Amino acid sequence: MPGGRLTHDDRRQIATWLAEGLGYAEIARRLGRPTSTISREVARAGGGAGYRADHAQRTAGRRPPRPPRPPAPDPADRAFVDHFAALLAATGLPRMTARVFVALLIADGLTSADLVRRLRVSPASVSKAIAQLEGLALATRTPDPGARRDRYRVDDDVWLQAWQSDTGAHGRIAAAAREGVDLFGATTLAGTRLHAMSEFFGRLSEQMAGTTLTDPTVHDALTVVAALVHTAHPLQPDALAAALGWSTARTGSALTALHEHPAIADPLVVRVVGSGALAVAARPDRLTSAQRAALTGR
Repeated sequence: MPGGRLTHDDRRQIATWLAEGLGYAEIARRLGRPTSTISREVARAGGGAGYRADHAQRTAGRRPPRPPRPPAPDPADRAFVDHFAALLAATGLPRMTARVFVALLIADGLTSADLVRRLRVSPASVSKAIAQLEGLALATRTPDPGARRDRYRVDDDVWLQAWQSDTGAHGRIAAAAREGVDLFGATTLAGTRLHAMSEFFGRLSEQMAGTTLTDPTVHDALTVVAALVHTAHPLQPDALAAALGWSTARTGSALTALHEHPAIADPLVVRVVGSGALAVAARPDRLTSAQRAALTGR
């Protein structure tokens, strides 16, 4: 099949055959070209009835040259993408999604066409992988200036975003598992497994929440726990603040930290009892109901 650009003679033939009423497919067959080549040529030159060979030839001569394609990725880059993607796939990320992610990770923004060329895969595969990465908050898209296409990127804080997006889901799994323990009973096979699951996801959720013991508020929260352990009886918040020599706002911030990040006080928890008094107790999820009963003799 002939290649290259259409010649002036080709365009004269197209004009003649269009005037005779031939369709694009038949003209393409006679010229030995793809039908899409003929349809694009006629559309660029004004459509079927308005197609003129001389005008089409002049227009073709004024078309800007196609921009050069970016260089193909280095073989070492491709090897790294495949190796790193295999490691990510072992954690549960689909292999193609992992390859697209790593390609974006080592580049400053790529289009779908770039990814297709670099990874040597189909556009449909890239589109599916991009959708999965966006759903996981691992990739973002921005319009490519001066072009009707999007460019995909991995943000510098992608790990923090992905980490925080999972925190709520892990907390919900832990809570559901604890409900299952109560439903099936702590001494059953299901209850034992669900208890272990609730502890694992509970710890994971708390650690992913981003608390740090260097935070002054967290330091205050630990002081509150120590004060309640020391008194060994419930205290009203204002009495606690007075005893510590703190303002009401400072005490309130410490209590909020304990409520939002239970891991700070682990294995203890601060509870509100009676008429708003504060007390400290063992975390309920640290012990099964059977263990609590055995320790209290009931």
